[in-house]
Amino acid sequence: MLNFFAAAPRGYEYALSLELADLGASEIKESVAGVYFSASLELGYRITLWSRIASRIILVIHKGPCESPEQLYNAAYGIDWQMEFNHRSTFSIDFHGMGGFINNTMFGALKIKDAIVDRFRDDDCPRPDVARVDADFRIDAHYRRGQITIGLNFSGPALHKRGYRSTTGEAPLKENLAANMLVRSGWQKTPVTLMDPFCGSGTILIEAAMIACDMAPGLHRERFGFEHWHRHNDKVWQGLLDEAKARASIGKTRCTTKFYGSDIDSRLVALAKRNAENAGVLDLIEFDVSNALNVKVPGESGYLISNPPYGERLGTVTALLQLYYQLGDKFKAEFGGWNLAILNSDVELLSALKLKADKQMKMNNGALECAFNLYTVHAENTRRVDPSKINRDGDVSDIAVPFANRVKKNFKQLQKWAKKEGVDSYRIYDADLPDYKVAIDKYLDYVVIQEYTAPVDIPESVTKRRLTDVLITLPSAIGIDPENIILKTRERQKGTNQYEKIQANKLELITTEYGAKFKLNLKEYLDTGLFLDHRLTRKLVGQKSKDKDVLNLFAYTGTASVHAALGGAKSVKTVDMSNTYTNWAKENFALNGLNDDKYQFVQANCMQWIKTTHDKFDLIFIDPPTFSNSKRMEDSFDVLRDHVALLSSLIKLLNPGGEIIFSNNKRKFKMEIEALEALNFTVKNIDNQTLPLDFKRNPQIHNTWLLTHAE
Repeated sequence: MLNFFAAAPRGYEYALSLELADLGASEIKESVAGVYFSASLELGYRITLWSRIASRIILVIHKGPCESPEQLYNAAYGIDWQMEFNHRSTFSIDFHGMGGFINNTMFGALKIKDAIVDRFRDDDCPRPDVARVDADFRIDAHYRRGQITIGLNFSGPALHKRGYRSTTGEAPLKENLAANMLVRSGWQKTPVTLMDPFCGSGTILIEAAMIACDMAPGLHRERFGFEHWHRHNDKVWQGLLDEAKARASIGKTRCTTKFYGSDIDSRLVALAKRNAENAGVLDLIEFDVSNALNVKVPGESGYLISNPPYGERLGTVTALLQLYYQLGDKFKAEFGGWNLAILNSDVELLSALKLKADKQMKMNNGALECAFNLYTVHAENTRRVDPSKINRDGDVSDIAVPFANRVKKNFKQLQKWAKKEGVDSYRIYDADLPDYKVAIDKYLDYVVIQEYTAPVDIPESVTKRRLTDVLITLPSAIGIDPENIILKTRERQKGTNQYEKIQANKLELITTEYGAKFKLNLKEYLDTGLFLDHRLTRKLVGQKSKDKDVLNLFAYTGTASVHAALGGAKSVKTVDMSNTYTNWAKENFALNGLNDDKYQFVQANCMQWIKTTHDKFDLIFIDPPTFSNSKRMEDSFDVLRDHVALLSSLIKLLNPGGEIIFSNNKRKFKMEIEALEALNFTVKNIDNQTLPLDFKRNPQIHNTWLLTHAE
């Protein structure tokens, strides 16, 4: 008997051990990412030819303790390598595992290589050559917890490479993953009608058809690792190949199982057909180009096993949530009596199906950990709905009803108001209901959802479910394309977080506000370039700027400066610490045709700039951060603690009769009016004058004051 190790991705061990037992292996022992077993040479060949789940089969030559480089060298040197392969053959070493004295796999591979060539030399034999690619003889070594296992890569190239795949789609599914799905779903026990409405390049269906036809998965492979092994018995191997070919021929003629595959991408369907033809099962599978929501149920019972798109694959999160919700609706309406098995890396997408899983398993798709959920759609619970009447436009009337009703009401009111007001970007919803803690802003034909950090006493699973319901509900509530919804998570800003990019791709728009044009960037940064709650404050700045010298401090993207310039300011100076925002402000001026030298931009620490400038102004707009401890500021800043000192520092910048418009967004902010009056300021709260209609639901974060200094 020989000792083997069948390697497989994590999560495949159980199914692999069952497969090995069915094939006749003995002394089966599950391990991490694989299974040990014993078999005769003939059975080792058979398992290599027939295993659908293993990634590779390793013939174990040595296994023992290893605590030092010397022990590793001695373990490899102690093997009689001339009994394993000829010196004329090239060899390579695949080393797996680290820890202890092994701090990188290259070190382990080199030690074994040195031992092998030294052993050949000491046995008076020419040393074999190392080949990094396409070696004749591949040695596999695995180190774990002080144990070294050295063996021959018996199977050769990865076993999931069956030989029938021509090219792959965008998100290919490995063949042994598809086989594992078929086993763990229960379909393999009694093959019945099988469909995959997201078939891609056809892997699940092809693997299933090969199972139903009793077709060995290794029949189409051109190379195996044992071919250059000295103890290889080609007669036995050829006999097993002949047997497998005969079984496949008989199995195909007896196969009565129906297979149905479809995909919305015609290129992938064509590819799936080519792959199925290469595998010899094309005539068993009915392929179609179709939207998954429109497929017809091919019988009263069967299995639907699929790997629908998710975040790592195709589409935006909101569009995918819509798709999954509509899929769940279709399953409940039409698939009574069917078993469903869905692979996905995003549990929130699975929750959008609104189906209760019978069983949940973990299964890796490459390095990606996925959930593999099994569902039964009981015929007696299926809603008897005419398939032609199932809503394909995202009707989600039974999801998050209070939220949907509130959003519809707000949107109906604000849509008319915005058109009359002359703005096309506004807030629709701002945590109006405590269970749905999000802010929703509409920018032309797009919507940005910002998720607020949930209270610590709310379980993460609850907040995720509520957010999922928001994303499912919103498109139908306001009539927007799910692809045009952008999700962001808003948390407390730390240092320069607000300046850092959160997504690599841009989505730039031009919005209009009271005749002013501003550039928006909806994806790259947490903020979009326009604080919507300051809309009326910016308008007020413009109204007060005629023939005045205007200063905008902590200017962000310079939108208030643009209003000042359009309002007829004599000069406008825009100051912000961020280079990104200073350049953005310049772009906003250019958009509005404001290119005069009287418009100046300064990138500087505003606190330091105030101390050093000698300029004078008639109007100052200042909107400082609530809190800042930026590396580029010498001290921290707290608007509640420091606003008096900040405002007093502006006195020297004011011309006689000059005004300051001061705003901030700190909740429960309390203005130190007496301290400011002692500095000869006249202080007036103008919240009611500057709070826009779309922010009146949440006035606590809006604080705006008009200050005039008397000489």
